[in-house]
Amino acid sequence: MTRVDFYVLNNNKANARLEFVCRLAEKVYQQGHRILLHTDDAKQSGIINDLLWTWRQGSFIPHEIQTNETTPDCPIVINHQSELKTDLQDVLINMASAVPLFFSQFDRVTEIVDQNEQTRQSARQRYRFYQDRGYPLESHDIA
Repeated sequence: MTRVDFYVLNNNKANARLEFVCRLAEKVYQQGHRILLHTDDAKQSGIINDLLWTWRQGSFIPHEIQTNETTPDCPIVINHQSELKTDLQDVLINMASAVPLFFSQFDRVTEIVDQNEQTRQSARQRYRFYQDRGYPLESHDIA
């Protein structure tokens, strides 16, 4: 069964959530996992794509935005579409405001919550969604 982790950021910085997604993606990638990073739209996908190239000097996180020509062995795929065009089944990092329909295909789902009230409200809804369906949930406070 899919395990769901919520990372609750206690940081009020405007870009705290974006910075944390880069840190998390790098860590998960270094552990040998393949990642689907799901976003709400093309704009958010583009922002995260750019950040993964530039967020930390000396860091290399191989990734690409999902297209019809997505490289089958790319370890990190950024997706904002409602359908999944890859066979990734390892880790889903959900940056979208809703639970993607394909979430249960993954071994692990991570949700990142910052101090923004809108983000917190949608995270509560996603938490209840997973909880109502009996998925194992863990919450981690990040300073």
